[in-house]
Amino acid sequence: MTLDQPVVTRFAPSPTGRLHVGNIRTALHNWMWARRHGGRFLLRIDDTDAERSREEYGDAIRADLDWLGLDIDGGARQSERFALYETHFTALVAAGRIYPAYETAQELDLKRKVLLGRGLPPVYDRSALTLTADQIAAHEAEGRQPHWRFRLDHDQPIVWHDLIRGEQTFNPANLSDPVIRRADGSWLYMLPSAIDDVEMGVTHIVRGEDHVSNTATQVQMFAALGAQPPHLAHEALLVGSEGKLSKRIGSLGCNAFREQGIEPVAITALLARIGTSDPVEPVTDIAPLIATFDFARFGRAPARFDDTELATLNQKIVHQLPYATVADRLPIGMDEAAWAAIRPNLEVVGQAADWWAVVTGDGSGLAPDLDADDRAYCTLAAQVAATLDWATADTLWSSLTAALKEQTGRKGKTLFLPLRRALTGRDHGPDMAALLPLIGRERALARLAGVS
Repeated sequence: MTLDQPVVTRFAPSPTGRLHVGNIRTALHNWMWARRHGGRFLLRIDDTDAERSREEYGDAIRADLDWLGLDIDGGARQSERFALYETHFTALVAAGRIYPAYETAQELDLKRKVLLGRGLPPVYDRSALTLTADQIAAHEAEGRQPHWRFRLDHDQPIVWHDLIRGEQTFNPANLSDPVIRRADGSWLYMLPSAIDDVEMGVTHIVRGEDHVSNTATQVQMFAALGAQPPHLAHEALLVGSEGKLSKRIGSLGCNAFREQGIEPVAITALLARIGTSDPVEPVTDIAPLIATFDFARFGRAPARFDDTELATLNQKIVHQLPYATVADRLPIGMDEAAWAAIRPNLEVVGQAADWWAVVTGDGSGLAPDLDADDRAYCTLAAQVAATLDWATADTLWSSLTAALKEQTGRKGKTLFLPLRRALTGRDHGPDMAALLPLIGRERALARLAGVS
């Protein structure tokens, strides 16, 4: 593989559940690498496990990627490629790189326990390679069907340069020959994955560091298939804010983010940068993140995912979102001026509906808690407000408060807070200079006079 070869990355989830935040990060980084280099991003549904795979999960994966803005340039389903795997399997058996093994699960478990009890690594002893024809016949007479293992070449170390971890070296003698096919004929992950990566022209594989030992065996599979391995990048795993692997991370997916009102761009902005030396920044366009995306920026330390940080980032992004981006999610009648007024007070876009109800409601649910002096003050405010020119929206609030300050001597909190409470029913919120014109003359007069 040459460095000037067009970049092709892939995301290869199994449709056995919903995507969680770790899967999303893997998909995002594969997508960003392809987009940075003008390459292609493929979705391969690894559905060889017929018992656990579900069509609805595959559909949900596609929908989640679409929601995140990760467009796909092509892909495949492994369940439609069994003939291809069979062809390569037959060739590798003939070449002596795949061999049958007859041990039962119980026998293999006992072997592992014995080795561990002796303080040795639980590496498969290759006893299947020493079976005689009579022994094989006896196993088959018992009704045993073999599972199949890929035979690792012990003659030379397995070496590759990882784009994140640097030079990686494994002694193949310390690895078990991996099972690549079960006794019932169904496929395990590693060989079909390697075959697909070759056949689909994948140039870069980005995945978690928990796959490093799998990669060591797959490097030899690529060689056995007559191909160079793709460039490889193994990322440090996500951990929770408490610094440990978190069960919560496994439960956080696009559904949870949607329910929380998190913007897709907030998720991508956070997951694009955590684990790197670059700061996490609130952006509404991820093009700058793509332009600077580089595996050289990633460290070996675990990447900390903090949903509090995500919520804060999301709030900052919401404060930047233009009206056109959110218009279809806003309540009926809420225009650009209203969005500009309410936006700085929102944590999520969905809260705009609450504030719009405050603006447009009849005031019956506001129930401000005012003492007698403040109620009298608001009655006066209603009288003053009735004399103002409500067409001058830009100066309406300042004219009202200036007149009240002159007439009452109030200032600061005592001047502003009773008015905010009477008009909105709340102590805090959007700038009243922007909110008052939205409330409008009739509603404002009714609310101010109604607290007396």
